[in-house]
Amino acid sequence: MRLVGSAEMREIDRAAIEGFGIPGLTLMDRAGSAVAEAAEALAAPRGRVVVVCGGGNNGGDGYVAARLLRGTGREAEVVALVPADRLSHDARAVREQAERAGVPIDDQGELLAFEAGPGDVVVDAIFGTGLARAPEGAFAEAIARILSLRAGGARVLAVDVPSGLSADTGRPLGPCVSADRTVTFGFMKRGLFIYPGAEYAGDVTVVDIGIPPAAADRVPVTCELLSEAEARALLPPRRPDAHKGDAGRVLVVAGSRGKTGAAHLALLGALRGGAGLVTLAAREEVLPFALSGLPEAMSQPLPGAGALAQSDLEALVAAAKEADALVVGPGIPRGPETAALLRSLVDKARIPAVLDADALNALAEVPTLLRGLPAGIVLTPHPGEMARLVGTSADEVQLDRIGVAAAKAKEWGAAVVLKGARTVVAAPSGPPAVVPTGNAGMATGGTGDVLAGLVGALLAGGLPAAAAARVGAFAHGRAGDLAARAHGQRGLLASDLAAALGAVWVEWGR
Repeated sequence: MRLVGSAEMREIDRAAIEGFGIPGLTLMDRAGSAVAEAAEALAAPRGRVVVVCGGGNNGGDGYVAARLLRGTGREAEVVALVPADRLSHDARAVREQAERAGVPIDDQGELLAFEAGPGDVVVDAIFGTGLARAPEGAFAEAIARILSLRAGGARVLAVDVPSGLSADTGRPLGPCVSADRTVTFGFMKRGLFIYPGAEYAGDVTVVDIGIPPAAADRVPVTCELLSEAEARALLPPRRPDAHKGDAGRVLVVAGSRGKTGAAHLALLGALRGGAGLVTLAAREEVLPFALSGLPEAMSQPLPGAGALAQSDLEALVAAAKEADALVVGPGIPRGPETAALLRSLVDKARIPAVLDADALNALAEVPTLLRGLPAGIVLTPHPGEMARLVGTSADEVQLDRIGVAAAKAKEWGAAVVLKGARTVVAAPSGPPAVVPTGNAGMATGGTGDVLAGLVGALLAGGLPAAAAARVGAFAHGRAGDLAARAHGQRGLLASDLAAALGAVWVEWGR
């Protein structure tokens, strides 16, 4: 499914109107009709509908909805925040239609004292997708009034995007409407799906208003919502005559004193991810604990002690010659030479690799080592790790998760899995994808280690980096959802998630 931003949606609308001759008023009438239908569904049988209209096409949709609601006998009125002579051409035309139909229109400017209570609906038709700055003046006052009425029991319906919310990033630009339901047109907007926008939007309905597919095809896709069908299609069934060599061999470099569990969970992710052979390379002291309960995993002791350094390169490269993919990072001991070691390892091993956790933290200390990475690398940072990699804060990363992941994937030449609520998967080419699976119960130690092992298994099985990142992120989230059903979000453990991967493969016939 396509996820659009504000500029992209504007170009699609333009292509439909100018390229295919669909009048803007026709699109507005269809949008307004969908809004009226949604308002009817939200309102009590005798509930009132108050439509708060801005000055653009979003306000025009509101005028259409008010007229149609009035035509069904519903008590509907408009609060106009912009006078008629300042409306867009189409919005002014539909306002005049509403006036002729007898819709009460209150041009009260800054005197925003409109009322609504339980059973009533307030329709937010103030701003659409194009808002790029914080609402001010009467617009901010209207948003505050809508929030007050919602707190008092009125239901709120947002038109296209809750006013005050960025359609691109899902972040409030300032005062922002919090809706019970949002009706959006043509395509799902990025800001409605990613957090915190998903919370502000409430239940979202995407309405087809008759934009020709050929019009949308003229505008490049900038982001996708990864579907289960796509993720499943990227992972072919195993051949009936497959052997463990066909399934792939994974070398996991993980674990240190106090962090043996990270290695254990990465191994578990690789095993449950379908790898044929899984080997742990770690200091001798790590192996007994990391391998406990995993008789399927093998080990490669790394001589010496302490942080991974250039002296470990020969042993790791030799071990990598027996592998099809690397997983490096969960709980590794870091020191001043670790970053250089990791870059030398991926360059000399010449096999696909997942870099996670402390591998990313080590590279963040020497970010120039991320330049010109070899093909087949997948980076799996959480927001804090991504912030360290790019030299900013986690809050800044969260302000534009899609944009940051996409830009860094191109810059580094690697697939990036930016973990978190609505994980983002980006590759050096092609649009990034947002993953719809996963839940807050996965915010517990070790789930990222399982993901690293899982993606490593998919790489070892022959999937390209971009495909392994997409399949791994989707299946990981789906396993988390299944585990939460069994244990609740509060009781979910990373090992529960790894075990639930088997149920995902059963669902997928894999």
